[in-house]
Amino acid sequence: CLSLPDRAVIANMAPEYGATMGFFPVDEETIRFLALSGRSAEHVKLVESYCKNQGLFRAANSRNPDYSETIEFDLSGVEPCLAGPKRPQDRVALRNMRTSFYGSFSVPVPPRPAKTLMHGSVVLASITSCTNTSNPSLMLAAGLLAKKAVQKGLRVKPYVKTSLAPGSQVVTDYLNAAGLTKFLEKLKFHLVGYGCATCIGNSGPLPEPVSRAVEENQLVVCSVLSGNRNFEGRINPLVKANYLASPPLVIAYALAGKMDIDLSTEPLGFGKNRKPVFLKDVWPSRKEIHGALKKFVKKAMFEKRYAQAHKGDKNWNSLSVPQGHMFPWDESSTYIKNPPYFEGLSLVPEPVSDIKNARVLALFGDSVTTDHISPAGNIPLSGPAGQYLAAHGVKTEDFNSYGSRRGNHEVMVRGTFANIRIRNLLLPGTEGGMTLHLPSNAPMTIFEASQKYKSNKTPLIVLAGKEYGTGSSRDWAAKGPKLLGIQAVIAESFERIHRSNLAGMGILPLQFMPGESRETFQLTGKEVFDIIGIQDGLSPKKVLKVTARQNGSCICFDVITRLDTPVEADYFRNGGILQTVLRKLVANHASS
Repeated sequence: CLSLPDRAVIANMAPEYGATMGFFPVDEETIRFLALSGRSAEHVKLVESYCKNQGLFRAANSRNPDYSETIEFDLSGVEPCLAGPKRPQDRVALRNMRTSFYGSFSVPVPPRPAKTLMHGSVVLASITSCTNTSNPSLMLAAGLLAKKAVQKGLRVKPYVKTSLAPGSQVVTDYLNAAGLTKFLEKLKFHLVGYGCATCIGNSGPLPEPVSRAVEENQLVVCSVLSGNRNFEGRINPLVKANYLASPPLVIAYALAGKMDIDLSTEPLGFGKNRKPVFLKDVWPSRKEIHGALKKFVKKAMFEKRYAQAHKGDKNWNSLSVPQGHMFPWDESSTYIKNPPYFEGLSLVPEPVSDIKNARVLALFGDSVTTDHISPAGNIPLSGPAGQYLAAHGVKTEDFNSYGSRRGNHEVMVRGTFANIRIRNLLLPGTEGGMTLHLPSNAPMTIFEASQKYKSNKTPLIVLAGKEYGTGSSRDWAAKGPKLLGIQAVIAESFERIHRSNLAGMGILPLQFMPGESRETFQLTGKEVFDIIGIQDGLSPKKVLKVTARQNGSCICFDVITRLDTPVEADYFRNGGILQTVLRKLVANHASS
């Protein structure tokens, strides 16, 4: 009974409910949406015919699939909720927001009613690109809520930085057609672009008075956004609490100006004649939303926008395009540099060898995410990446983000493990990309330490707890560690895609035996490690021997090689997937 956009939102938000994916079969609703969204009749017919012939089409009289397990739940028990403040899978019921916030952070409860910036204040509110913002139901709901709020005299609090970055230009068309854009803009939700924005840290800095107040008073302030990632340090370096919400709820919290509120019982604010206005007073009905959908979302909008999708604007079209078959590397560029992955590559891979006399570059606890590992967000001047750019004549205001400089490995490797909230247990009580260089026991940045180890040809490993690499699939979460010189990661468990990515970059993912961890063997990370059994040949799930030596004592334990398939073992033997593919291309070319 769900619309296709609603299904797409549920499927896309799988991280929030802890699933690998959410799947809905192709059916008549799918076919209707393809037609509505501007696909040609020929294309729609092809999709329908293909799915029916392949047995992928689900009709009203279709036999239920055979599931290994089914779950039933009462739809009447579903209630409004958000996710946060640090992980997308941590659901918080709307009515529990206040208690959840104070339960997550040890901060004093401010006096009520508070009218200034305080713990729990919302400083960022963004309807930001994700499947949420391509769903007409949700976007029209946000516009209708904005209209009702404006009509009742509500305004967004002055310290809230707002933005609207939908996932499609069609959104702008139907919001304009419905006359809702002007109400969104009256609440400061102006269009800033289309695509990833606040969710990946591209919201820009907070206004100077706000950032100064947050820093001087060490406030725990909040963001609320309609994306699906909210890991630590990702959204904004000054914002510690980040909550995911539907587009209309984003506006509601911008109006309230704080997460320290129970919107099920407390007013959003006070409107005309100082009359309290509650969430229920501005929340659009299903009838209103469906009416707007039917009246303002038209096939012609999709057809027009899709027809222009590849044209680009004058800035894009004015770019000069190099000619020739080889990319002309610009040595002076700080955005794109020739990466070192193929340096010294031979046609035949060198035999793999055991890892001997390795040092621990970083020691982590549980749930270290790809956002902790890979570079994300703005580039700080104080870090190794910022220092590199400054040394190459780039002004601080032109640093841009790690995402924009992902083609420069020199920047990205310096931003690896540099998340401002990452906690390396080699330096207890600290946050940020710092480590302890061994055996000198000198604190320094992870990048600086990696270079010292590299100069001595010391192999590096990482020790971690459960769920290592959880979160978004990030290629630089594997590329960065490879360039730092990390040869293996020993963890209690891995996120499945990140584990595969490590193998694809030639980093050995190793897992403690069931029930064991670094605590089992009292590993401090200051030991010297040998990993034995690699050179005898690697096969999926092979058990290897690890020895850890310190001050004359030796600890031995087994680990499982998490190269789960023969293909992954082949990638590792070649030094990574890139080297594997290149060698195969050369071999195929030679044989032809």
